[in-house]
Amino acid sequence: MLGLFKKKGKVASAKILVVDDEPDLVSTIKSRLQWAHFKVVTASNGQEGLEVAESQKPDLILLDNNMPVMNGLEMLDHLRQTPSISDIPVIMLTAVSEPEKITTASGFGIVDYITKPFNFSELTNKITAILEQ
Repeated sequence: MLGLFKKKGKVASAKILVVDDEPDLVSTIKSRLQWAHFKVVTASNGQEGLEVAESQKPDLILLDNNMPVMNGLEMLDHLRQTPSISDIPVIMLTAVSEPEKITTASGFGIVDYITKPFNFSELTNKITAILEQ
């Protein structure tokens, strides 16, 4: 069982940025990811998320879409246009399930699109698989 959380290389020291405006959900995700031995930084909207991404250079971003100030798709657009952070993998983690939003997010090169509610074990497995690539 303990071997389940042994990570190699980049995964062992991975930093995840969680961008979501729901404080309770952010707290839960942060706690669960830390329990799985990831480093976690957070932001409550897209603008703050961009600032944290530029200063912290996370290995992966979990990004909500519906947020104040700057939504997730706007953040993705700015992220992909900023050379120093444009290659950070992004998983959309959102309640938005409209096909046009998924298509738009895919056009920005996201690595996965997960709708809320979600299975945390599956999310952790996806994060690990992406970081191991």
